Amino acid sequence: MKKVVTVIGTRPQFIKMAMVSSALRPAGIKEIVIHTGQHYDKNLSGIFFKELGINRPRYNLGVGSAQRSLQIRRMASGIKKILISERPDLVLVYGDTNSTAAGALAASRLGLPVAHVEAGLRSFNGKMAEEKNRIIADSLAGLLFCPTKIAVDNLKKEGICKGVYLTGDVMYDSIKRKLRRLGPAAEKTPYILCTIHRAENTDNTGNLREIFKGLGALEERVILPLHPRTSKYLGRYGIAAGSNIKIIKPAGYSKMLNLERHAKLIITDSGGVQKEAFILGVPCVTIRDNTEWLESVRSGMNVLVEAKKKDIVSAVKKMYKVERRPMPRD
Repeated sequence: MKKVVTVIGTRPQFIKMAMVSSALRPAGIKEIVIHTGQHYDKNLSGIFFKELGINRPRYNLGVGSAQRSLQIRRMASGIKKILISERPDLVLVYGDTNSTAAGALAASRLGLPVAHVEAGLRSFNGKMAEEKNRIIADSLAGLLFCPTKIAVDNLKKEGICKGVYLTGDVMYDSIKRKLRRLGPAAEKTPYILCTIHRAENTDNTGNLREIFKGLGALEERVILPLHPRTSKYLGRYGIAAGSNIKIIKPAGYSKMLNLERHAKLIITDSGGVQKEAFILGVPCVTIRDNTEWLESVRSGMNVLVEAKKKDIVSAVKKMYKVERRPMPRD
């Protein structure tokens, strides 16, 4: 294998790519990176290339935001044209975003081999866009790199056994490497860290109001790196943050890891953040009905709650009693 095209588009994918790219270079494999532009805010995109020490993408499709099916079509069309030009030996996709599905679809239409990093994850909620994207990528990939044994088992139950590898989690590797370079806590007083960005929470006025009522009812101070989508809908619905909530700009990778590892507790609806919390050993409250990271719930370090004020407050009180755990050893 001489040339790989990597398709990325979101924050977690930049982090995962950094670890894999660092292994491709010594092997003499040329990597061409396509950035779909799914995350286009500077603090959700550009800053990560510098922080992670990865080359900037050769191509940026700049698709921006759009309804899922339209966004995937636009991405796939742009990716296909590049693949025809570059003629790679393999197309590499990550995770469960629209960029993941678009990359796999474009490669498959040209008969190019697909490799999927973070294959086999399932929330078993067929309505989730991420679940649809995972299934698309796994069904088209010839190489399926699974982070956990549960992911391998999920694929086996679906009749996918060929080309499946239990590789471990590249995000764990990334966190382990990055922690050595992080400084002391930026915040001097105890806090809860919160991130909210999923469409089912931000776009639903009832859910978003309940979430911010719940956050505002907490006795603890809450630090909230505000996602552009969340900011938009807070303004649209006229929802104000409580006095205990400190809103900051979206954080880069190093700053976010530092905020996570020093937090007393994390509240999130993000798959990536709840996994980072689990790896760092920080108790987590996840405002979702289900999760693809079952290990975190089974360990007792993560609890799922509905977007309701009383449930959020109750879960925080419960998880505040859970002791932090050290990162697992290799």
